[in-house]
Amino acid sequence: MIKSVLIFNQLGKPRLIRSYEQVDTATQQQILREIHALISKRPDTLCNFLEGSQMIGGSDSRIIYRHYATLYFVFVVDSSESDLGILDLIQVFVEALDRVFENVCELDLIFHFDDVHYILSEVVSAGMVTETNLTEISKAVTEGKRQMKPAGESARVGIGALRRGFT
Repeated sequence: MIKSVLIFNQLGKPRLIRSYEQVDTATQQQILREIHALISKRPDTLCNFLEGSQMIGGSDSRIIYRHYATLYFVFVVDSSESDLGILDLIQVFVEALDRVFENVCELDLIFHFDDVHYILSEVVSAGMVTETNLTEISKAVTEGKRQMKPAGESARVGIGALRRGFT
């Protein structure tokens, strides 16, 4: 099971924190600092797998991460998950972000955090992998945006009609 998903930059500033277990905010911040301290000083030539500490879940937990440009994509998982499978899942998640944002960057994650959470919820739900097909993920995100758009436009038309009625 996937316990949590973290995205943070090289300075340790969180861009996404999603926990699939009940964890209070202070503990999430401690976990983020601990994982950042572990990962940020590792050279890129080392493997992308680490054992979890007591705070993260003990020897049953593993930290699996990828470093892309200025961002770290981190999945904390238990021993039932495949390390290489999660590494591939990180790649799928990043490619899905890249398709939606067309060359994704850190600012996309900051200003469109709701889209990032939606994409993650298409890939992972309740700590379980739900979709890995990039075409299906892109289709679901596009459909979600399409359904959101008419609602906003119809609301504007309604207000415009009210204004015309009062003049």
